Amino acid sequence: MVIQPKIRGFICTNAHPVGCAEHVKEQIAYVKQQGPVSGGPKNVLVIGASTGYGLASRITAAFGSGAATLGIFFEKEPTEGKTGSAGWYNTAAFEAAADAEGLWNKHLNGDAFTDELKAKAIDLIRREMGKIDLVVYSLAAPRRKDPVSGEVYSSVLKPIGQAYTAKNLNTSKREIEEVSVEPANDEEIFNTVKVMGGEDWERWLDQLHAAGVLADNCQTVAYTYIGKELTWPIYGKATIGKAKEDLDRAAAAITAKLSAQKGKAYVASLKALVTQASSAIPIMPLYISLLYRVMKAEGTHEGCIEQINGLFRQGLYATAPQLDDAGRLRMDGKELSDHVQQAVKDLWGQVTTDTIDSLTDYVGYHNEFLRLFGFGYQHVDYEADVSPLSPLQHLVN
Repeated sequence: MVIQPKIRGFICTNAHPVGCAEHVKEQIAYVKQQGPVSGGPKNVLVIGASTGYGLASRITAAFGSGAATLGIFFEKEPTEGKTGSAGWYNTAAFEAAADAEGLWNKHLNGDAFTDELKAKAIDLIRREMGKIDLVVYSLAAPRRKDPVSGEVYSSVLKPIGQAYTAKNLNTSKREIEEVSVEPANDEEIFNTVKVMGGEDWERWLDQLHAAGVLADNCQTVAYTYIGKELTWPIYGKATIGKAKEDLDRAAAAITAKLSAQKGKAYVASLKALVTQASSAIPIMPLYISLLYRVMKAEGTHEGCIEQINGLFRQGLYATAPQLDDAGRLRMDGKELSDHVQQAVKDLWGQVTTDTIDSLTDYVGYHNEFLRLFGFGYQHVDYEADVSPLSPLQHLVN
């Protein structure tokens, strides 16, 4: 079949297997160019391993440190008449590359919030991996079923305290518009923390620890975005921000529980990037488009793989990692520098629908969005007849 992008709102409903393979190959090549990660991990569990920062973490661990990796994800498999999800094809490409270099890799496709999947992962780790020395938690989901109560919680993207009105880039209409979001109530805040906070991360580590599959000196990291003044009303000081604050609580709790093994839990704050999750957050498409313009102009722009490669080398496996006052690893310093934020603010005040192309990097934003799904690669023939079927060789049922 000929596969062209099908975009609906802020999502793309299909993916291109050849393009996704190119997406993965580029990231692998980048990591290899940087050389081995000194003192890097050897047995890695990545929860949320198929796209974005989680995929970049798996690639960095495998191809930067020669690690065996177990990937957890929830992706849609392809059929003869319909493409799979991008994460499915990313994983197929990762697998092929890892196999070619003799790197152990297996996968579990299912709901990472369930205790059943956690038990499957623990059983597989015991049988085939030994002890895990790095657990990456990079899960993004709109809802979560509590494994104890059975209640399903849904997250919302809302400010706290008062309504918020601001400029927004409507990527469907390619227009600058005004968006207004009503404030969240207490129940919505609670539910968002239940879905996107640190509870499930902590539960994973509790069960891994109880099962005896964590190595001495093991590390675990969960990813967050903090941002600054422009994004605080809808991100930092909003429902998502409350959930991300709960990661700090969970990190302290996990570190305390792993103290006898000298284990450590970190929250890592990363740069704003085009991801499937960020595309859904009001104002973020405009903010990221402006940020890309400013950072590319000064030569400081980084994508997922550059950020995670830096995190491994300068943070997780550095002799003396730089931490902020809350004990977080920070990879967002260039984005949040005063001069970059001021430049973005200045452009924010000027941009209109007529000046999108001249004042933002909308083209770069849109191209990066397409690349998440395997589209927009110049050397991929998107008129070619390709099979959507790409099996996962090491999927554990």
